[in-house]
Amino acid sequence: MTDIYKAPIVGKAFQVLRLIARKHNGLTLSDVARELGIGKSTVHGIVSALEEEGALMRDPRTKKFTLGVTVFELGRSAHARIDLKDAARPFMEELMAQIHESVFLGVKNVDHITILDIVESTQNLKITSPVGTTIPLLAGATGKLFLASMPEGQVTELLRNKGLPRYTKHTITDQRRYLQEIRKVRSDGVAFDDEEYISGVRAAAVPIKTGGQPMSAIWVVGFKPSMSDEKMQQLVVHMKSAVEGISRRIDSQ
Repeated sequence: MTDIYKAPIVGKAFQVLRLIARKHNGLTLSDVARELGIGKSTVHGIVSALEEEGALMRDPRTKKFTLGVTVFELGRSAHARIDLKDAARPFMEELMAQIHESVFLGVKNVDHITILDIVESTQNLKITSPVGTTIPLLAGATGKLFLASMPEGQVTELLRNKGLPRYTKHTITDQRRYLQEIRKVRSDGVAFDDEEYISGVRAAAVPIKTGGQPMSAIWVVGFKPSMSDEKMQQLVVHMKSAVEGISRRIDSQ
């Protein structure tokens, strides 16, 4: 049995995580190997496994690794350290007051979406979900939004390998039509869900664009009777204003 399959590799993995956690600007694979005095091939195996599980994220431009959202999912303490939540909260509260529907904040984490925060609607009948809940990547408005951030070839391969699960009778399961939806999301900067994930529920999602942060978004969810076509278009204006404010606040920190 090689070293990489022995228990000590777990200790090395935590050494890597602790080191990267201390480096706010991230580290390259070579940086990690040099600072820990571990062979580069061993480090490559560790960081690849951690990245696949969402414990690390790699910036495609700088090739530097930072902590991933899976770390957040493992404990409330990690959750408290995510600046995105604190930056977004006041804008989410203002947005909810404007549209009277539940507002969610989340990030893409490998093959799913993790809810980081929620401002619940003040209506008696509302949509809610616990912080930390995960949503399938191929589901609803938020899934479309995150897929639209990926190269089309990558999306096509994902659809070919995974297929499109049916959640309701309104779910889009035809891959050609779904790709057309993704292209429209790329063009418009907003994604919609009309009872495609949950029957009787509509949603809209917009991306939060910031430098050095994981792909994130806010989305608004409500029951169809209170989410008319006119309201859906109006709330997008408010949502885009909110994410502009969130982006400015994060980038100024």
